[in-house]
Formats: sequence, C-alpha cells, structure tokens
Amino acid sequence: MEILYKVCLVLVIIGAINWGLIGLLDFNLVESIFEAGSIMTKVIYSLVGISGLVCIGILFHHIDSHPFE
Repeated sequence: MEILYKVCLVLVIIGAINWGLIGLLDFNLVESIFEAGSIMTKVIYSLVGISGLVCIGILFHHIDSHPFE
C-alpha cells in the first residue's frame, strides 16, 4: 500500500503544479504535452482525481494514528 500512496501523492503533486501553472500563467502543461481533449489527457486527469481521493484516505489515516503510543 505504501507504493500506491507514493504514486498517488506524485500524481496529486503533478496535478497541483498543473493547476498552479493554469492559475498563474494561463498555461496547461498536460494539454500542451498531450493534445487538448485527447484520451491521454482525460486519462491523466482521471488518475489525478482518483489519486486525490486516495490522498483523502492518507490524511485521515495519519490523523487516526498515534505516533507516541
């Protein structure tokens, strides 16, 4: 599961960088690498979205754990 979490975190970071570029520079990195509206673009956006949902689970897992016990 740790590998899955790390992959998801990397995808979320890539998504965050892309959104930062869109907000600051009006530049969509994913659509510039892959054609806008292509299947690959949709796959990447879907993977980033699913990874975000997995990261919600990571957030609550760390809140529930007690490192000092």
